Amino acid sequence: MSENLEVISRHRCFEGTQTFYKHASGTIGLPMRFSVFVPPQAEQGRVPVLFYLAGLTCTEETFMIKAGAQRRAAELGLMLVSPDTSPRGAGVPGEDDDWDFGTGAGFYLDARREPWSKHYRMESYVTRELFELATTVLPGDPERAGIFGHSMGGHGALTLALRHPGRYRSVSAFAPIAAPARCPWGEKAFSGYLGDDRSQWAEHDASELMARASMPFPEGILIDQGLADNFLELQLYPEAFEAACQQAGQPLTLRRHEGYDHGYYFISTFMDSHLEFHARQLKK
Repeated sequence: MSENLEVISRHRCFEGTQTFYKHASGTIGLPMRFSVFVPPQAEQGRVPVLFYLAGLTCTEETFMIKAGAQRRAAELGLMLVSPDTSPRGAGVPGEDDDWDFGTGAGFYLDARREPWSKHYRMESYVTRELFELATTVLPGDPERAGIFGHSMGGHGALTLALRHPGRYRSVSAFAPIAAPARCPWGEKAFSGYLGDDRSQWAEHDASELMARASMPFPEGILIDQGLADNFLELQLYPEAFEAACQQAGQPLTLRRHEGYDHGYYFISTFMDSHLEFHARQLKK
């Protein structure tokens, strides 16, 4: 499998390495890109691995360039993996028409509707193919994996953690789309990728999934939300996920921050505490 990985660029970073890869994805059926920070501790063996899912319009570069995560990850011995946010060049009519659907907006699910279903299979890509690459070819430990993300990627982190029990030992999010079945972004994506059956939508809605769960993460979930976020009222609904966690008996730390918006200045401010949150759980 290693011969399938093409190194786009590699950089020394906090005594570890920051690498950007391209490979022929069997799951997607197209070339995919992802980025990896490997901490210096990987020279001694496998290390905990933390997958980061980025938001709408982002790429595999966004997190590694903007979040400022590598310094603390190197200190904690965490490997960081961030995929692209959708297939590129799938040739689906209209895939580049809107910023919130199609290219750059895969929503971390496997599409059911044609013509999207052929290539738009981000759930399988992240949870199977990328996970296998990170924990076989690369030095991630499959028994110590966590997941987190931002906005659309926060939705992805929460839903994939809930839909794949045992795969991820820790989960957190920044300003996630926490109830996509009831917000414009989610309604657009779900109707386009999944069709009109709302029971299928519920299977990819973190609040709906959590409401039916029974404390899947007993050591807690962490969410940070800025109160100056322009998308908070219309798109994000953290209060719906909070209520679902209460119903499920799920420990949740939902931190609301005055003055912070939806962008990477907010994310970078609280990045260290998320890395520390995951490290505590993944190193046990």
